[in-house]
Amino acid sequence: MEKWTKWLCSVIVTVPLAAQAQVNLKGLDRDMAGPRAQILVLGTVHLSGMAAGFNPASLDGVLNRLAAFKPDIITIETESGEECDLAARHAAKYGADYCAPTDAALAATGLDVPAAIAEVDKTLQTWPAQATPTQRRRLAALFLAANDRASAYVQWLQLPAGERRAGDSLNAALVELLGKIETRNNENYQLAARLAARLGLQRVHAVDNHTGDHIDVPDIKAFVRSIEAASAAGAAALNERKKQEDVLAQAAELLPLYRYLNEPAGLQLAAEANVGPAMRAKSAEGYPQMWVAGWEIRNLRMVANIRETFRERPGARVLSIVGAAHKPWFDGWLGQLQGVDMVDAAGLLK
Repeated sequence: MEKWTKWLCSVIVTVPLAAQAQVNLKGLDRDMAGPRAQILVLGTVHLSGMAAGFNPASLDGVLNRLAAFKPDIITIETESGEECDLAARHAAKYGADYCAPTDAALAATGLDVPAAIAEVDKTLQTWPAQATPTQRRRLAALFLAANDRASAYVQWLQLPAGERRAGDSLNAALVELLGKIETRNNENYQLAARLAARLGLQRVHAVDNHTGDHIDVPDIKAFVRSIEAASAAGAAALNERKKQEDVLAQAAELLPLYRYLNEPAGLQLAAEANVGPAMRAKSAEGYPQMWVAGWEIRNLRMVANIRETFRERPGARVLSIVGAAHKPWFDGWLGQLQGVDMVDAAGLLK
């Protein structure tokens, strides 16, 4: 009996388990009533890294292509006011400097972040077709209090030049802040906010998420060393790609740069160089694989945040502007959503 038991155990150990049959979710929306959502993911460089003398006018060709898509919703890679408020209430976990402070906007409006978010939502529910400068200044102040600087800038840009002044809760300190935003090399302002204002949208939507970044490991320095070692294996391919990006970034017109960033073959190469070496890296603790898990958590939560922006708007046209490294994950996971069609960014930018 003992001999048979040992033999049975060996069979159980050595026979590979069959892969579980997967339920096919494709096509569940084939008879969908009403229009399908159209989602365009634009991979971007982070403009904060552009060379001195960067001229926002170099983005005009890109903006023209994006305007032709006519998005109803624009999402950006930054944390929402809700996430900033969560982090502030759990500083021991997330850090005290998780988001920019809103002290000046609180002083101007008397509203903390949760109250300002509620007031923004209330204001937009009854927003008129033709807003007055008074209404726009007030809403800009509310957005700043809600820790939504990009949306505040959308309102600022839609004010006539003579109306870009203090008043209606927008005090001198906030006007100065908006003036600084105007000069910042940041795709949330120079691409998303400018486009939103051009199209007459009232806001952009922050969808980034870093709540999954906190990794509980006994030796954080060893974790970092392990990740750096894994990254080095894919560095050659990424460095070559970065060299070409740097060349294109020097041009007076950045449309060719954005074509390069959103070309599928290059994105495939970058995705493999970014994650592949980490998945193959040997580590007793599994640190490189933990990093990949964190990367996936962030992207999954961002995709869910994008989905939320058009939950109540089936058939919306959505533009998501995000660092190019995220684009393959966004395209893959957003494309699995019901009632969604993905728009070819490379084709749109031709």
